Amino acid sequence: MKPKGTHNYYVYILTNHKKTVLYTGVTNNLKIRLWQHKNESSKKTFTSRYRVYYLLYYEHFNYINNAIKREKQIKGWARNKKENLINSFNPSWAFLNEGVS
Repeated sequence: MKPKGTHNYYVYILTNHKKTVLYTGVTNNLKIRLWQHKNESSKKTFTSRYRVYYLLYYEHFNYINNAIKREKQIKGWARNKKENLINSFNPSWAFLNEGVS
């Protein structure tokens, strides 16, 4: 078992190829979760229906409660506020999937 505070949790924002849809989620393994979003196309989920699997933004947390709180906060924001958050982290809105290890 890992010592308290050494876990990895991520809040992330995905988009589709045209960058018209934003999706916010939380996971404990960002690389695997990105793969799942892209490869679960047979399921009738929001991300598969709208082909939302391009990573634009992520934050790291050591505690799941903090990650969930942040995810809920971001989900409650208007799109323009989410866009400002993405712009502060990734101004060119480049797809960051390949850089995740």
